[in-house]
Amino acid sequence: MMNVKKNLLLAVCGTSILASGLTSAAETTLHVATWLPPTSSQNSIVWPTWKEWVEQATEGRVEVVIENYTGDPKAIFDAVEDGVYDVSFAVNSYVPGRFKLTSVSEIPGEITDAEVGSVALWHTYEKFFKADGEFKGLELLALFVHGPGQLNTNFPVNSLEDLKGKKMRIGGGLVNTLAERLGVTPVSAPAPKSYEMMQQGVVDGTFLPAEQQKTLRLSEVTTDLTLFPKGLYTTAFSIVMNPDTLDSLSKKDQDAIMSVSGEKLSRLAGAAWGKADQDGILEAKANGVNVVYLSKDDAIVKEMNRLEAGIDQVWIDSVSDRKVDAKAALAYFRENVNELSQ
Repeated sequence: MMNVKKNLLLAVCGTSILASGLTSAAETTLHVATWLPPTSSQNSIVWPTWKEWVEQATEGRVEVVIENYTGDPKAIFDAVEDGVYDVSFAVNSYVPGRFKLTSVSEIPGEITDAEVGSVALWHTYEKFFKADGEFKGLELLALFVHGPGQLNTNFPVNSLEDLKGKKMRIGGGLVNTLAERLGVTPVSAPAPKSYEMMQQGVVDGTFLPAEQQKTLRLSEVTTDLTLFPKGLYTTAFSIVMNPDTLDSLSKKDQDAIMSVSGEKLSRLAGAAWGKADQDGILEAKANGVNVVYLSKDDAIVKEMNRLEAGIDQVWIDSVSDRKVDAKAALAYFRENVNELSQ
């Protein structure tokens, strides 16, 4: 019954966007759900690379097929847990309260390089967070962050006063705390809704990395892209697999898949997403968006730094119900970021 349900939902929710040349040799097919456009770095770099890694590591016994998921990204974790899909990725904060520990990477000012932040987050998860079991029901394959979140707006931002009362799309996590402190009117929605919401005037702007000027075509609906030197926040993502699917494979193939996941996959995803920011900035400029580069000496940046102060403690307080030494985990995360940035 589960197989029938799975096949029906796969037919409704997705169509294959990447075929495998090893179909005849494969013993198992992993169906991967992806919800961003083909132009996104997740679809143009991360999934194709991991597909190649898995198929080579398993000597063709496991085939990876990427499917276009058109449902709500907030439901991805459930879709994988229920076996509708075998593998996918999503924003951790799309499920409020479930994956709180990984929000350590979302504290403003901690990360300026997505690859560094992604590897540091994986290391911190392995050392401090894994035992808490936040990912129970899922097999965690990787953790990563996007590049620094910035202001994508349909109005110029010359001071923080310009943001007060503005309707801003937010995705959840610690950016919610920042939005509250800025005095904006937050509108919660997944990132892919940003274009439609801005085009229709539902929001005046969105908190997203510069990459999305191209990937989500925000350059068509924004007038201004304001770039803070350290960004405003980052967002934690997870790449997850259905545990039953993994368990159904031979021990040899399980080990092969995990050998090309973990830190290796986290690093790949972070690097791909981070490098895409420059493409987004170029796309914004090409479409006439006013791109503003702020420096650490600008008054608005100093004002933002003051506003962000103490959000690290907000994270520590938010995970007080977890069996984790949050202060030690934060210190370890920062240590990793500093060492990896050298």
